[in-house]
Amino acid sequence: MSACIFCKIIKGDIPSFKLYESEKVLAFLDIMPLSKGHALVIPKFHGAKLTEIPDDQLSEILPVVKKLVVATGAENYNVLQNNGRIAHQEVEHVHFHMIPKPNVEEGMSIGWPQQKTDMDQLKALFAEIKSKM
Repeated sequence: MSACIFCKIIKGDIPSFKLYESEKVLAFLDIMPLSKGHALVIPKFHGAKLTEIPDDQLSEILPVVKKLVVATGAENYNVLQNNGRIAHQEVEHVHFHMIPKPNVEEGMSIGWPQQKTDMDQLKALFAEIKSKM
């Protein structure tokens, strides 16, 4: 994708603070970090959503995230991956954030609006999803 900022970073058209690179993935520091050490890990294969990326192109993602955690020394951290605008995805190229959470003020802050569950509906949903796995 010629307009994709992450594809431009992969090609070297836009500079970045590269932390790791292989044939399949690139990791670099976020230039608008939520905390010190906030980094992105992206597949080099372009796809806007996770389901658009072939499985073999995802195989290195979490091992690289884990290396970033170790390299930054983060004891508490979030790993975030959003899909779609209403799910807060800003760049339409799959990317995983590794966001250190050094204290209450820095890093990611989230709400978790839990909902009451009807167990019969949950059982039906379970059966539906499991049948498609």
